[in-house]
Formats: sequence, C-alpha cells, structure tokens
Amino acid sequence: MNDFEKDLLNELIRLEVPQEDAEETKNILSSCPDAVDTLGNPLVTQDEKKNIIKKLFPESVHKFVFNAVKGGSADRITAILDEYMDYLIEKDGSIRAVVRYVTPLTESQQADLRKYIMEKFVKNDVIIEYRHDPDIIGGFILNAGDVEYDKSYRTSLRLMKESLHNKAAEFVDQADGKKISSGKTGDIISILKTEVKDFDVKAGATETGFITRLGDGIARVRGMNSVMYGELVEFETGIRGIVQNLEEKTVGVVLLGDDHGLTEGSSVIRTGKRAGIGVSDALLGRVVDALGSPIDGLGAINAEDYFPIEREAPGVIERKPVNVPLQTGILAIDSMFPIGRGQRELIIGDRQTGKTSIAIDTIINQKGQDVICVYVAIGQKSSTVAQVVSTLKKYGAMDYSVVVCASASDPAPFQYISPYSGTAIAEYFMSKGKDVLIVYDDLSKHAVAYRAMSLLLHRPPGREAYPGDVFYLHSRLLERSSRLDDEHGGGSLTALPIIETLAGDISAYIPTNVISITDGQIFLESELFNSGLRPAVNYGLSVSRVGGAAQTKAMKKAAGNLRIDLAQFKEMEIFTQFSSELDQATTDLLDHGHMLTELLKQPLYNPHPHYEQVILLYAAQHDLFKGIPIKELKEYCSDLMSYINTYGQDIINEIEENKVLTDDLMERIERIVTAFEE
Repeated sequence: MNDFEKDLLNELIRLEVPQEDAEETKNILSSCPDAVDTLGNPLVTQDEKKNIIKKLFPESVHKFVFNAVKGGSADRITAILDEYMDYLIEKDGSIRAVVRYVTPLTESQQADLRKYIMEKFVKNDVIIEYRHDPDIIGGFILNAGDVEYDKSYRTSLRLMKESLHNKAAEFVDQADGKKISSGKTGDIISILKTEVKDFDVKAGATETGFITRLGDGIARVRGMNSVMYGELVEFETGIRGIVQNLEEKTVGVVLLGDDHGLTEGSSVIRTGKRAGIGVSDALLGRVVDALGSPIDGLGAINAEDYFPIEREAPGVIERKPVNVPLQTGILAIDSMFPIGRGQRELIIGDRQTGKTSIAIDTIINQKGQDVICVYVAIGQKSSTVAQVVSTLKKYGAMDYSVVVCASASDPAPFQYISPYSGTAIAEYFMSKGKDVLIVYDDLSKHAVAYRAMSLLLHRPPGREAYPGDVFYLHSRLLERSSRLDDEHGGGSLTALPIIETLAGDISAYIPTNVISITDGQIFLESELFNSGLRPAVNYGLSVSRVGGAAQTKAMKKAAGNLRIDLAQFKEMEIFTQFSSELDQATTDLLDHGHMLTELLKQPLYNPHPHYEQVILLYAAQHDLFKGIPIKELKEYCSDLMSYINTYGQDIINEIEENKVLTDDLMERIERIVTAFEE
C-alpha cells in the first residue's frame, strides 16, 4: 500500500464509515465491474463520475470513492476497503469467519458454529459470512482468522484416494517391480473395502491465507501470520510457492508454476516445510529441473531422502584444510592455478571465451577419480544444455553426473532456486562421504533472475538496479562448498561458479561480488581466445588462493617457475617487437616462451592425465624440447607420450603412485625422452 492509499484509509477511519456501508460498497464494485472501468476512464469528466458515485454508493463513502477515483486508484478501492474492514474488526475485538457450504446450515448449526468460533478465538464478537461453493461437493470449510477447518467431501475423497493408492502400493513387490499373483487379488479387494468402510476424516486446522494481488509469477498473500521465510506454501490449484517477503500484514510468494486458475481471493495453505528436493543415488545419469523432477524422458526418480535447498554452511570446526588436488586435466590450470577438493574457483570471462568448456573438461577428467559431478544450467538455451548432456554421454561422464536445468524459457523463480537445488543434491552425496564437484553455469544469469524476482516483490534496487542482498545471495550458496573432517563424513564439495563479463569488465558489480567470495579465479580473455590461445587463460589476472597446497609434489616440481617464465616472456615479447637485432639470451627466452605457450594450448574434451602433465612440463622446463619447430610440437608431444605409454610404464606407475619426482625418476624421464629423439 503506497502513501496515497494510506491517506485514503486514514480518511475512511476519520469519517467513521459504518461497516455495513463498506460491505455494500464492496458488493457493488464486485457486481458492477463496468462501473469501476467507467470511474477509472480518463475520458469521463469529473462531474459525470460524481453523479455515478452519488447514484451507486452509500452517502458515507462518496468523498472517499471520489478521492480514490481522482487519484487514479479506482481499481484499488476494494483492497483499501478490506484494510478498513480489518481495522474495524481489530478495533471491536471481533473475528471474521467465512463458511463455504453446499447445503445451507440450519439456524441451530449456525448458532453452534458461532459459539465454537468465539470459544476457539476468545473474541467479543464474530462476523460470519456464508458462501455457497458447489466445488467442495459436500460438507463445509470454515476459515476463521488465519485458520482453515476442512470437513469437505472434496478433501475426504482426495485423502481416501491417497490412502488407497498407498495401500495398493504395499502389495507391489519392490524388488522386481512385478505385481502380486492373481490368487491374492481377493485379499486386496477385501482390504480396500475395509479401508473405504472405516475411512473417516478428522477436520484438521491448517493455517491459511488468501491472495490479494497476483501477477508476473508473484502472489501477495494476506494471512498466514506464522509463516517462515523460505517456507513452501500450497495454492488451491495444487501449485506451490516459496515465501520470499515477510511484511506487516502480507507475505510475498513466488510461484513455482503456472498461475492458471488462481485469482485474487484464492486460498493458500502453509505446508510447514522449507523448500527442498527429493534426493537419491538414482539421480546419477539423469537430467532434472529445479524441483528435482526428471525432464529426460527416462521415467520417474524414487527419492530416498529430502534435503532443503537452503542449508546452513558447515562451520569452521567441521572443516579440514584443502590439500587434495582436484585435477581438471587442463595443463595451464593444474600447473599454475591448481584447484583443491573443497575449493571455490571462479571461471570468469566474456561470452564465447570457453568458460563452459573448461567446466565440461573438468567433469570428463573425473572419470575413474571417484568424484560425483553436478552441472547446474541457469538460464541457458535448452539446445545448449542438450549439447552438454550429449557431450557428457559421449565421453562416459553422465554415469557419475547429474544435470540440473532451469532453462531460459523457465520462470525466474526456477532459475533462482536451481543452484540451491543442485547444491542440495551435491550435499546429499557429500553426506555419504563422497567428493563432489558442482558447476554453476552461470551465476550472472542467476543474479539477473533474482533481480527480476526481487523487483516484482517491490524490494528497493541499489547499485546497478540489484537488490541490496544480492551479495548474500551468492555468498550463502558458495559458502556451502567445503571439505569436511572425518568426524563429519570426510566428503568434500568443490564449486566452479561461472560469471560472464561484458567487455572484460571484472570490476562490475556481480563479478567483484563473486571474486570476493571465491578462493581464486580463472580469467579468460577474448583477445587471447581470438589469437588462437585456447584455453584463453590470462596468466596475470588468474589466481588460486589455495595454490601449491592443492598440488602434488611431482606437479609442483615439474611446473617450477612456469608462471614467472611466461610473465617474463610476455614482457620481453612486447619490449622486443620493434627490435631487429636480439642477443642470444633474449632469443633463447623468447623461444622458450613460444614453446611453453604452444605446449599449454589444448583442444576441447582432451584432458591430460596427471602423469602426462608432469612429464611434459618437466621436459619443457628442462629444455628437452629445444630445437623442435613450434608447428611440430603438438605432434611431437603426442608421439612422445605414445612412446612412453609403450616403453615407460614403470615411470607412469611411479608418478601416479608416489606423486613425487625423485632424482632417479627425473633421470629416467630424461633418458626416455632422449631415446625417443634418437
């Protein structure tokens, strides 16, 4: 309610408009919608509107209605009158109740009902409104305050159907999914008959509210005074919503589905549950939506447990240091910006610079590493997600992966909850002691979806039109990534959030937010990508704050001063680009830099195993590739690794088992490379 509407409400209070006149005005407005349209029409003169108001409405509300029409709030008169009615009820110590029925209640039944409500709510008086509602089939539904007592036949039949369905399911052999033998059919029928005969519904009290405003996937709900933030609520059409705004008299609910069939006045019921998702091992290899429902056409998924999508991050005491590497298979990243299990490493860059490719390569590289992968697609085209799933299947990665998809065609609430749902799935596997990798692709679209949702909820915008809590949006999501100690299961959750920048601007609002939350970033540059350096990692702006702690000793020794060498090469390349004569030391430095740059180029979906990275880096850093033309380096390295796989299996086994480069091992690597050259 804006300031003008508050002034109109205060005017009603000052005029002391009788309750009967307010009720009559509401009835006239609901039965004559044409009158509202006429009063709100700017082409109708003020004098004509005055005459209509005098003819239609009680005298006590003439001034109020005219002021509302004059201020452009003709369509809000009913809502303001509702507020005024609530004010009168609170002032008089009364309670307002609505009874929906099929068969009219007798006078004695009405008297008993009034007495019951007054005893239940301890009020001075009760105002009861009776409404004929054939949809409930029979019985009645009582709404008093925020509580609903449902003794309708419609609810009884629904509950009976659920009860019979559960009983029938007990007779299905869960082991092989086959129905019981026909000889026991009679037993089933007799049990079902007994269930129907003995079935009775106790009228339970549920806290309810009703919609006061609806539109754009947002419902403003009055009532439900005890509802929690983030709680699931159910609308009368069966769709659900999540409570996102808690205000003095209303709550803002985002709808998780189509609002078809809902109108102002539709009822809403509390579920008492926080929004969550059904989880089980059956999710592996599946594509699901933000609510955990399968969208891959491979049948239903039976949930073993229910995990809330919003969960408190593990505390400091529950965690242990991040010192076990999570290999991406990408030479440039594993050598210079290593990622550890339990770390949060941001992948950031403009569109079409290979951000998703790095994430997919990392997932493919987890094959045989005992790591569960969760890929969350936020606001992507469905065709793009289908392509990702196809790639994962092609390389056998879907066997240990789950894809959560909230595509660009899904409503903003689905895109908002999808990363939280994906994290709930990841936490389920982490709770079983597994190492889990989760990719959020991408959080820029997630922030945009949250902004759209928040502005519809009338939250005040701040910097770059985002609501003030957008930092908390991502921090409470990414803080859930951790490596737990052995007392808490020993599992880990590694996060690879992706952020899309505009023209490489990493100082924009959302990029700076996520950079400050994560433990490092891999910055991909359009200029490098277009020049043929792929992955297009900017070695200067990229960093891993975990660093060498997440590297094996073999990798750390093999990589040596790789980053420093590349930095010196870049600086020298710029400095000497206009020089014609170079000394031998400068020429050697440039040749070495060109060789390293070529070595770090890597094709899509071709991750290198750990031993291969160690051997190639050691050979490059110890000038074992000196004299090989740059154009032939890739083919040379490929042939070299084929040779080592054939004749140097002992070297590979030692690197993989011990993860250490001893003097003897380094000597054997040099010997086998020399033998290959000869």
